[in-house]
Amino acid sequence: MLNKRLRFHSRGGVRYTYQHGKSIRRPNITLVHAVNSRGRERYAVVVSKKVAKSAIKRNRIRRRVYEAIRLVRAEQNLSLKKDNIFVVYSKALETMPFTELKSLVSSLLKESMI
Repeated sequence: MLNKRLRFHSRGGVRYTYQHGKSIRRPNITLVHAVNSRGRERYAVVVSKKVAKSAIKRNRIRRRVYEAIRLVRAEQNLSLKKDNIFVVYSKALETMPFTELKSLVSSLLKESMI
């Protein structure tokens, strides 16, 4: 799981990121990112009830994406001064092979650095 200090703790930051951020879309997932003034990055994963009705499935998807973020940050030594929100649109992420999910998250984060 991603470290607690790297996650959002209020809805104000999430709202600001949605309003002022830029988005990078893929068929299953979107990354909304915005520069912050905190000096460190923050991450959130949003999985709607429309994606999976069961909280168990939504939480599984959320945990898998957080783990992929954690591993990508460790491998690439990313130090983004941005707020990043991953919005999941498909329950295919629940059964997607983890290596594919990790490469998807990695490509989104690399593209957000440009």
